[in-house]
Amino acid sequence: MTLDMDNVEVFDAGEKGRGLRTTKDLCAGEVVFAEPSFAAVVFDSLSQQVCHSCFRRQANLHRCAQCKFAHYCDRTCQTACWDEHKQECAAIKKYEKAPNENVRLTARVLWRIQKDTGIVSDGQLTSVDQLEDHVADMLAEDFKELKIDMQNFLDYCPKTRHGKEYISHIFGIIKCNGFTLSDQRGLQAVGVGLFPNLCLVNHDCWPNCTVILNHGKYVSQERKRKSEIYMIELRALSKIAENEELTVGYVDFLNVSTDRQRALKHQYHFDCTCKSCSEHLKDDLKMAAKETDGNKPSDQLVKEVQEFSLECLAKVEAARTAGDFHEVVKLCRECLDKQKPVFGKTHLYHLRMLSTASEVLSYLQFFSEAAEYAGRLVEGYMKLYHPNNAHLGMATMRAGVTHWHAGLIKVGHEMICKAYAILMVTHGPNHPITKDLESMRMQTEMELRMFKQNEHVYHSMREAALQNKPMAEARSVEDNIKALSHKH
Repeated sequence: MTLDMDNVEVFDAGEKGRGLRTTKDLCAGEVVFAEPSFAAVVFDSLSQQVCHSCFRRQANLHRCAQCKFAHYCDRTCQTACWDEHKQECAAIKKYEKAPNENVRLTARVLWRIQKDTGIVSDGQLTSVDQLEDHVADMLAEDFKELKIDMQNFLDYCPKTRHGKEYISHIFGIIKCNGFTLSDQRGLQAVGVGLFPNLCLVNHDCWPNCTVILNHGKYVSQERKRKSEIYMIELRALSKIAENEELTVGYVDFLNVSTDRQRALKHQYHFDCTCKSCSEHLKDDLKMAAKETDGNKPSDQLVKEVQEFSLECLAKVEAARTAGDFHEVVKLCRECLDKQKPVFGKTHLYHLRMLSTASEVLSYLQFFSEAAEYAGRLVEGYMKLYHPNNAHLGMATMRAGVTHWHAGLIKVGHEMICKAYAILMVTHGPNHPITKDLESMRMQTEMELRMFKQNEHVYHSMREAALQNKPMAEARSVEDNIKALSHKH
């Protein structure tokens, strides 16, 4: 397989080591490059719910008859994955169980290196084993986990040709460079993979690129036919000038700079000195207290409410895990009431509570209250995130859908249009989420026209749909809508 890497080149990025920069000017939404995984595995917890070939999540998957661990959409996916699964299948049968995802991914990487070496295409800019492992920088707890994984690997692959040092090197590479794979809608993390070219893109807390996962087709040199595979796309978030370094965010910007730096140091073993961290940009907004007529609450009160919020967030997570969603709503309402006179609209703990409240209330179909919280969440996000941030786009989409379900068609349509504009940049026109949004945009546009022509008919139609009235009763409303559309 040949990758098109004409838009980029490797360069010496100083203290950051190697990096990638552009070889030409790029526009917002432009695909810088696309890359399939060198190796990838499904998470242990989802091994029976996600296809081990295309990473789609769906029901009624077909199980591999040999190892009884791998699951596939159909025979096509199973055949496409056989080259990767063949050795894994035999190892699982002999080991009599599947090891954890770290061990399985390491094994797949080593089997592919043994078969194809560390470079598998003309466009691959670095060999897998040349990537940084940071094993020497690991904390004692992480190193202990590495030793356990190493022993499990040796039990799983007792006849491996590789030495212990090289195996631990691959484990370290995966820990520092593994990229989370999402399902076909991009809504849930379902696995982890290794993408060598993507590993060369350095971090910035305010990056100029984003990474999404998409399906692609390529001609397999082994089978001389087209196969569907999962690919990452590096996409430009805004205009990028020629010779400018390409960056992505390794951690979410929705944390204060010290917390981001701590997370980056622990996971990726470097000290972030980007402009956002060095100048603590937007940290004041993320910890903002509410100001009323020039007066702010005392530092002691702010501290007390922050501690209460952290405790409440932990309780919310526990209740959510237990499936007690009414308790989640109760806790969220209580916490939001406590935060209201103290926190600013962009305070992180306030936004986290709004996010959970709006999501759970939507699930429980309390759409009016959910829409209020979702709207406030988007308002806060817009002041913190890059205008083309994917998290902002997804939150705006959810808020638009929630307003739509609440019968607030005008605001719902506006938000769906804004989300569509963002996701056209971050995800592109061919991603399933963007296609869904396009359908929703057209539907809400049609409903908005109906609403403007005759509010009564619109609300009658909506009420009939919500109450699941018989078709004969609802048909007269539909006929009225068609007549209104025809007149229009």
